[in-house]
Amino acid sequence: MAESETGASGGGTGGKPPFMQRLLDNHFFLLFLGVVIPTVFYILWGVMELTQIPVANY
Repeated sequence: MAESETGASGGGTGGKPPFMQRLLDNHFFLLFLGVVIPTVFYILWGVMELTQIPVANY
């Protein structure tokens, strides 16, 4: 039996993969997200903590 053009996995259109698959297969994008998301959360957490410090009265 002959193998189809799409490969042994069968099915599929043989075109470009979906956008989200191409995005999540990009290692540099995942590295960027892994650095930026925690940084943004820690900065927001720090700003929230600073706003809760009571003002000193002399």
